[in-house]
Amino acid sequence: MRCRNEAYKGLGSPKIPPHTNFNLENHSMGFIDLRDVRPISPVPGCRMRTPHGQHLMLSYLEMDAGAEVPLHSHPHEQGGILLEGKLQLNIGDETRVVEPGAMFIIPPHVLHRAVAIEGPVRVLDVFSPVREDYAELTNRYIPAVGSR
Repeated sequence: MRCRNEAYKGLGSPKIPPHTNFNLENHSMGFIDLRDVRPISPVPGCRMRTPHGQHLMLSYLEMDAGAEVPLHSHPHEQGGILLEGKLQLNIGDETRVVEPGAMFIIPPHVLHRAVAIEGPVRVLDVFSPVREDYAELTNRYIPAVGSR
């Protein structure tokens, strides 16, 4: 059985101070090693690494089986692609079960939710503008699971 994070197995501890995130303004080139990006856990069972430049943020999201990013919205435009696993994704009034390769775009202020079904999930999200909460290694927009 292949490890779900084979490419990033053993990422180890981040090489940056605990109170900062990876920001391209602090680096001479645009190459990113995920080991240099401190993870955050906005909700139980979800870990993300969110490197960013001045106007764009990437979010490498890992969700455990059954993990949920509850219904929420934010002023940032969000796009993404499912890399691995199966995800139930709600965007506005539409719900779909998506598989690897599925892409999506969520306009600003639109309610959305994600649940990892049938196993763990990996997603690459993109935010514009940069999510200021994730840049500060915090969560400002996603409520605790079950609080809505």
